[in-house]
Amino acid sequence: MPTDDVVVCGVRHHGPGSARSVLTVLEQVAPAHVVIEGPPELDGIIEWAGAEDLVPPVAALVHRPDVPSRSSFYPMATFSPEWNALRWAVRNDVPVSFADLPATNELADAYDRDDVPGESLDPIGQLAAAAGYTDAERWWEDAVEHRHTAAAGFAAITDAIAAMRSDHDDDPHLRRREAAMRRVLRAVMASVDGPVVVVCGAYHAPALTPERFPTKTADTTTLKGLRRQKVAVTWVPWTSGRLAAGSGYGAGVTSPGWYAHCFATDDDQRVDRWMVKVARALRNADLSAPTASAIEAARLAASLASLRGRPRAGLAECTDAALAVLCGGRPEPLQVIHDEVVVGHELGAVPEGIPQVPLARDLEAAARSARLKRTADARTIVCDLRTPAGAAKSVLLHRLLLLGIRWGRPADAGGTTGTFKEGWTLQWRPELAVAVIAASVHGGTVEQAATVRAIGRARMAEHLVDVVDLLHECLPADLPDATGALVEEVDRRAATTHDTLHLMRATEPLARVCRYGDVRQLDTSRLRDVLDSLVRRICAGLSTAVVGLDDDAAADARAGIDALIAAVRLLDHPVLTDLWVAAVGKLVDRRRVHDSIVGRSVRYLLDGGHLSAEDVAGRLSRALSPARPARDAAAWVDGFLDGDAALLLLDPTLLGMLDGWISTVDVDVYDDLLPLLRRTFSRYTPTERNHIGQRLRHGTSRVAEERPLDPVAATHAIRHVLELYGTTT
Repeated sequence: MPTDDVVVCGVRHHGPGSARSVLTVLEQVAPAHVVIEGPPELDGIIEWAGAEDLVPPVAALVHRPDVPSRSSFYPMATFSPEWNALRWAVRNDVPVSFADLPATNELADAYDRDDVPGESLDPIGQLAAAAGYTDAERWWEDAVEHRHTAAAGFAAITDAIAAMRSDHDDDPHLRRREAAMRRVLRAVMASVDGPVVVVCGAYHAPALTPERFPTKTADTTTLKGLRRQKVAVTWVPWTSGRLAAGSGYGAGVTSPGWYAHCFATDDDQRVDRWMVKVARALRNADLSAPTASAIEAARLAASLASLRGRPRAGLAECTDAALAVLCGGRPEPLQVIHDEVVVGHELGAVPEGIPQVPLARDLEAAARSARLKRTADARTIVCDLRTPAGAAKSVLLHRLLLLGIRWGRPADAGGTTGTFKEGWTLQWRPELAVAVIAASVHGGTVEQAATVRAIGRARMAEHLVDVVDLLHECLPADLPDATGALVEEVDRRAATTHDTLHLMRATEPLARVCRYGDVRQLDTSRLRDVLDSLVRRICAGLSTAVVGLDDDAAADARAGIDALIAAVRLLDHPVLTDLWVAAVGKLVDRRRVHDSIVGRSVRYLLDGGHLSAEDVAGRLSRALSPARPARDAAAWVDGFLDGDAALLLLDPTLLGMLDGWISTVDVDVYDDLLPLLRRTFSRYTPTERNHIGQRLRHGTSRVAEERPLDPVAATHAIRHVLELYGTTT
């Protein structure tokens, strides 16, 4: 075919004016074939482009089935020139071919994109500078996007960029891409009888003009030796907020809402209707936006465009006008305008029958069953676990978390109390489509994949506590097979682990698993047996495990003791509680036990009523004896005071003893002691520290005067407490 029959439309990706001009060219030329920039693998999903339920923004996703993370997205919006060319061709039964470096080459392991020169050419920037513009984007909008052009206009753009590119073709990746584009275009030219329209980025336009083609042999040499890798392709939903993210085109849009508005609205009504949208968004946010102000803002935008020498008002003029008139000069409402109107929350949709991995289809079915709708904007829901609908939502979201598909993230339940409520923040992001494909290697359904993934993670876990944490994740996901396998893994590791301190760190999460299982009405009897055995082993070996520890090891042991204290409290098991009290009681008088552990043990026994106040006072007096090293005394105090400050506030004797000890510390060691004491008291709230300071200021020997008991007031208080507990007896 004659080279004159090839019309190259060099566009800006996602440019609304470029899209209108492309449609004009297509109607005028009536091509026999349309070629669009994009990997040839997209030819396999062209048939879906005509479906009414393929609603942009959408993206073509090309990925490697063996390594789903090796993928590329090719987003398209209603205002994208590529999308409009594709839909026009499908509606008019015109064949379409995509032309670019095949994804089978670009996603192969051996393909190297790091051989790009340090400085890349910016022909648009140079053309803008030649026209007296400092902003290349603004020049392109004024020269191209705001001026509808036809074939002659695209030819002028091609000639201008060709002049800029004449000495800048040293990018190896670019040369391979354009050689691959020409290979497709040559095949199309040889097979059709009629004109061909090419839609590509403006930078590539000169390279795709037939009269500027290098020889076919040169292109073949450029593409020689590239490795190939099997890939899969499909359509996935995209969002307006992600149109600015990385894409196969390497181009993004910072204001997709504005571009969609420009494409859908006539030039003479564009600014007026935009201000209507802006005013509506402000009102929805409970901000004042009178109709008269919207009209005045539209007039101001037009005046600003005239003053700035622009053919018509753009987004900058509309934003400045809205700031001055509708926002009263305050920048805060501009964030509302940006989020709701300039960007928007549009989420595309794809047909149900489109090619997908089985896991993606099962996820869609599970989401419909649980009445979870994908949205581009973040929204918070509260699941009531006592209802079938709330439980179904919770189970699905927990299973997805196990698979690394973070559609939902745990959030505050909105002020609700109790363990029957769960808060979730839901937001569907396009990259989750890749996460679904990556997770599909574990199974064809969400339940199966989550089960296999959980068991695999348990077997690869390094520590027992990691398996227990994973078990805690599996229970709310309602995965009985995974739960059973993880309980066996916990039992096996607990039986073969001889490190008492390591076992201690696993007790609290294990106790939380048992308690959470009760709330979910799951059978945790076997797990309770494992935990019972674990606590008994720890109690038997505790006194030996904490002997002769240095400061760092003692800190770890103390954290383990705190974990076991929390676990025993959660379990509320009398036998285990007695065993634990007896085990801790052995530590307070055992030699070579770190002072911080002794102090923490004394505090636990005091809080539980297992030591009298007089006994504790005596132990504190001995711990603070001048005969003992100050650092050892500080470690004892640190362990003893861990918790809340009520002990010091309610017992002036203990506070006085502590004050007296600090006052007598030798000056030579005070500087070393101060950081330890500061760390101890930093755990208290500012209010608690303030009250302690006031007590010390007024004298620690001063005891509050006792007030006589008022029987009437006491009766009312007791009755009120009983009502809170749900009883009156």
